[in-house]
Amino acid sequence: MASKEDQTQEKEPEKGKGKMKLILIISAAVILAVGGTAAFFLFAHGGHEKKETAKTEKEGTPAIFELEPFIVNIYDGQELRYLRVKVEMEVSGGEEAKAELAARKAQMRDAILILLSAKTLLDVRDQQGKNQLRQEIFSALSKILPAGKVQKVYFTDFVVQ
Repeated sequence: MASKEDQTQEKEPEKGKGKMKLILIISAAVILAVGGTAAFFLFAHGGHEKKETAKTEKEGTPAIFELEPFIVNIYDGQELRYLRVKVEMEVSGGEEAKAELAARKAQMRDAILILLSAKTLLDVRDQQGKNQLRQEIFSALSKILPAGKVQKVYFTDFVVQ
């Protein structure tokens, strides 16, 4: 009789171990399935954004178009002074836009030269005056060039003597 009890006690722990292994295997499979699904959606979505970003960068990469420096006389109330300004523009359309701007370079230089020549020292001495001049140049260029070509106007050199 003792041998029968020993055999039943040995079989019960084996059944418990088998159930525990089955639960662990099922749990691991569920965790892997959930993790794999989450990774798939995260990486699939991220890859799609990268493709769109690369496409947008190629299409809408702004280009910088430089003009030769302008040197004009400005009046300060008592004497003539020199104003030297170098203007650069951020344009949409990349290299094609730069080619179009190069074709209209004379028109752009003329418009900017007229604006600069009309200024006095008081007009361009402070930050507010420079920002106003930048806005006036932007408006003048927007009239010459197709809408939306010029995005921003930069002064890369601004000297009054």
